[in-house]
Amino acid sequence: MGRRNRRIRRRDTRPAVQRTPEEEEERRKAREQAAWESGYAEIIKENKLFEHYYQELKIVPEGEWEQFMTAMREPLPATIRITGYKSHAKEILHCLKEKYFKELQNIEVDGQKIEAPQPLNWYPDELAWHTNLSRKIIRKSPELEKFHQFLISETESGNISRQEAVSMIPPVLLNVQPHHKILDMCAAPGSKTKQLIEMLHADMDIPFPEGFVIANDVDNKRCYLLVHQAKRLNSPCVMVVNHDASSIPRLLVENDGVKEVLFFDRILCDVPCSGDGTMRKNIDVWKKWTTLNSLQLHGLQIRIATRGVEQLAEGGRMVYSTCSLNPIEDEAVIASLLEKSEGSLELADVSSEIPGLKWMPGITHWKVMTKEGQWFDKWEDVPTSRHTQIRPTMFPRDEMKTKEMNLQRCLRILPHHQNTGGFFVAVLIKKAPMPWNRREPKALRRTPAVVPDVPVIADVAEDVTETTSEPAVVKDDVQNEDAKPGCCVENDSVKKESVCGPPPSKKMKLFGFKEDPFVFLSEDDPIFPPIQKFYALDPSFPKQNLLTRTQEGKKKQLYMVSKELRNVLLHNSEKMKVINTGIKVLCRNNDGEEFGCAYRLAQEGIYSMYPFIHSRVLTVSADDIKVLLTQENPFLSKFSTVTQMQAKNLVKGSIILKYEPDSLKPDTPQCPIVLCGWRGVTSIRSFVPKNERLHYLRMMGVEVFKKKETTKNESAESESGTELRDTEVMDVDCVKEEQEKAELDVEQENADVSDGKQDDASTCTDLSIANNTNGENH
Repeated sequence: MGRRNRRIRRRDTRPAVQRTPEEEEERRKAREQAAWESGYAEIIKENKLFEHYYQELKIVPEGEWEQFMTAMREPLPATIRITGYKSHAKEILHCLKEKYFKELQNIEVDGQKIEAPQPLNWYPDELAWHTNLSRKIIRKSPELEKFHQFLISETESGNISRQEAVSMIPPVLLNVQPHHKILDMCAAPGSKTKQLIEMLHADMDIPFPEGFVIANDVDNKRCYLLVHQAKRLNSPCVMVVNHDASSIPRLLVENDGVKEVLFFDRILCDVPCSGDGTMRKNIDVWKKWTTLNSLQLHGLQIRIATRGVEQLAEGGRMVYSTCSLNPIEDEAVIASLLEKSEGSLELADVSSEIPGLKWMPGITHWKVMTKEGQWFDKWEDVPTSRHTQIRPTMFPRDEMKTKEMNLQRCLRILPHHQNTGGFFVAVLIKKAPMPWNRREPKALRRTPAVVPDVPVIADVAEDVTETTSEPAVVKDDVQNEDAKPGCCVENDSVKKESVCGPPPSKKMKLFGFKEDPFVFLSEDDPIFPPIQKFYALDPSFPKQNLLTRTQEGKKKQLYMVSKELRNVLLHNSEKMKVINTGIKVLCRNNDGEEFGCAYRLAQEGIYSMYPFIHSRVLTVSADDIKVLLTQENPFLSKFSTVTQMQAKNLVKGSIILKYEPDSLKPDTPQCPIVLCGWRGVTSIRSFVPKNERLHYLRMMGVEVFKKKETTKNESAESESGTELRDTEVMDVDCVKEEQEKAELDVEQENADVSDGKQDDASTCTDLSIANNTNGENH
């Protein structure tokens, strides 16, 4: 062990190899090429056991087997979804239709003409599109370089999601409303979670919807991928937690001074599965597929789904889904749930909820096959030696029970029907509490003399609190005897700050990184009055929802959550591992103290903050937006006269720059744009992350692209300032991080440089603009 540790220490102390971006790109391409040549190229898309199994089960209509297998062997088409909750969705859709999709019509790849992308006819408002291009072709074809860069940039800014078509179905069937409390049980990597967030924010005039999304995943590392995805949408109504979905804890919330168990209005239960519906994109499934995978996952899937319906509110809806076609993972799990619910659950008929979607009804008869190819029609036929591998719940129920279950209401999507992946979906409605939840739990039946400080809401089914008439409540004056001081405190006499930290190690095992605590601002925190005065915040501003991630020292960042998530955080930190929640709304800026406020606004949370701000708001034109996004610290003289007049009487500091659409100018964006900025002594600058900056420039008609090799003369020519036009082309590679040019900022205007700028690692600086009427790359 000692030698091993020494080797690790030596390895960790070795100096990192410094490579140029060009060298790193070459290494990446070489690795990718080697993967295709030595990996996927050797995989033969055949599996006789797979074909034998599904032909015997007859999940494919008669006469369609060859079409089914042909589709399974073809690459999966690329599909994209436009983020629907932002008011910019229509602008992006217009940009796609009028520019990129029209350009694709005249391109040939490998001698084949590219078909025009088509909208998914079952997805609302033309916000989802598919093309016959595979992701490999999009990445590797020079003719598609601009389209590929557009997809990457808009995905990073949260405006487009590159998501498989069938993956979009479960959130649509959840029928989410802005007031719903939602649990996503197996959320990573997060594409479905993003859809749920969009639906919460369907009305962008409401900065804080009543509902929220709690996104969970058992894998600690994948939780951070989930955070990255969710943060692109900048919602204060999202919380990412790290738990085993089959034993995710019961949560408490406080309503009118009474603590209640939290039940969710909507639950997405997209369980781990064998994934044979993904063979078109995960090619290695062809050689790894065996029925053993389904047999091993069946029990876990039932446990996760059971935990989900336990936490579902009466009248609520849970969507169970897999990317597997196997009835052992699909209908068998649903039948088990319905059987043990004793009438508390029913399968919803959703056949009319997604018009245009082609699907096959769930099957009512199936058999179980071992990995060796041995079939069993019923449980009684299974030898004792197989009982650890094959369970009774894997078989269909008798004909009478099966008929009552209405398994035909399940949806199975086959790849050849609409050129998609394979998928299974079932929608469950909870009509009453589960049978094991109908009696009062032991913790609440005890006499007052024996009651512990906080009744234990057990994770086992027998002790879960749930009653038919009213939610389980816990008296307000009881406290957890095991709670550590300062872990989740809201005590005016001892400590005014409310601190929500990770659960103590004695209560549950923690894996991965140790998270910082969540500390809500106290009522008398001295940092808030200057912020309120400087920005003239409305009295309705929910200051109690502001939090930081540190208990000591200066608060460098202020985050905000919705009132409902604050309620969840305050009452559950003992039992819940929270990875991330809230959006950044304010960043510390020491230079601003001399002007009355030490905090500047952050672009990430500007759409949540803006409705409450009544001061330091400049209304700007489309031309002003172009100047702000393409120049670093442009002088006031470069802006319109109206903007100069508005900025004239403003003291130095953080400002809001708002663009209002003008219906008389159809060539300009027809949606409002809100940007964070900084009023300097003689200039105004914007604080906008790189990809978001590129997004707004596209909306303004400025084409952006990645720079190719250029000569010195061409570089000099491109940097010789020219007036902005709608046909301008911007060189993305000229975009540099702000910290790389901090010294130049000081030389131009010392007063404009502050330590708060370093907080936005992705903030852009000077953008070189080249006039090019042909739109060619320089």
